[in-house]
Amino acid sequence: MLTSKQRAYLRGIAAKEDTILQVGKGGIGENLITQVNDALKAREIVKLKVLETAMLSSAEAAAELAEATKSEVVQTIGNKLVLFKRNPQEPKIELPKADKKK
Repeated sequence: MLTSKQRAYLRGIAAKEDTILQVGKGGIGENLITQVNDALKAREIVKLKVLETAMLSSAEAAAELAEATKSEVVQTIGNKLVLFKRNPQEPKIELPKADKKK
């Protein structure tokens, strides 16, 4: 679970990232889930665009993809969404430490 501080940090990183995948009229299928998983493993943060032809809102697509890929939704703005998933073998993004004790 991300803290608000970590989420804000990831939003800053995501702002500089390019949109690399898109959800189209086909919705979220196995192929897209595989692509998102691969991208998350490679870069830990992924920005997607939900096309107008898609039958999902960006929030719905974000929730569905996050669940399917076991990642976290960093943000959804308009038709864009950002997902994050730590790569346990090769972490690329150093998150700010969580203030709260678990």
